[in-house]
Amino acid sequence: MAWDEWEQLKAQAADSRPTQMQLNQAPAQGPGSGGKADLVVQQDDLGAVGHDAFVLHSELVKKVDIAGAGMNGDHAGSTHQAAAELSKSNFVMGDELMTTLTIWEGQVKAVRQACAHISNHLDFSKKLHANDDAEIAAAIMRRDGSAVPASELDKYFK
Repeated sequence: MAWDEWEQLKAQAADSRPTQMQLNQAPAQGPGSGGKADLVVQQDDLGAVGHDAFVLHSELVKKVDIAGAGMNGDHAGSTHQAAAELSKSNFVMGDELMTTLTIWEGQVKAVRQACAHISNHLDFSKKLHANDDAEIAAAIMRRDGSAVPASELDKYFK
């Protein structure tokens, strides 16, 4: 291939491509199929999830505390006491039982914290978004005090 052929091919390729940037975009009909929103969460839905997380947290506190079950005067549960007795009698099982107890407590604590986080976060989110909606409604009003419809706002973003 001669040098001038290469230059001609480059020029042809440059002429055949548009010089503008082109972005892919969503279809013009709007979000979801048929222009309807495809993700909707109602306050009742969030409340139910938060309540279930709270109930699960409460049940975990009551039913899976093997460290505190059968607690003696030294605040050691029956599993801890058994591990100590086995270790005192030179059984390797005592140390292994204590390791199991420690891991179990850590895992239960992590699940309880996750449940509390879910419950608290959903309560916080509901309040925060309600406040945001009130602020937006107050900030976006016509001169007569009526709300500006979303379709009118949409034209400013095109």
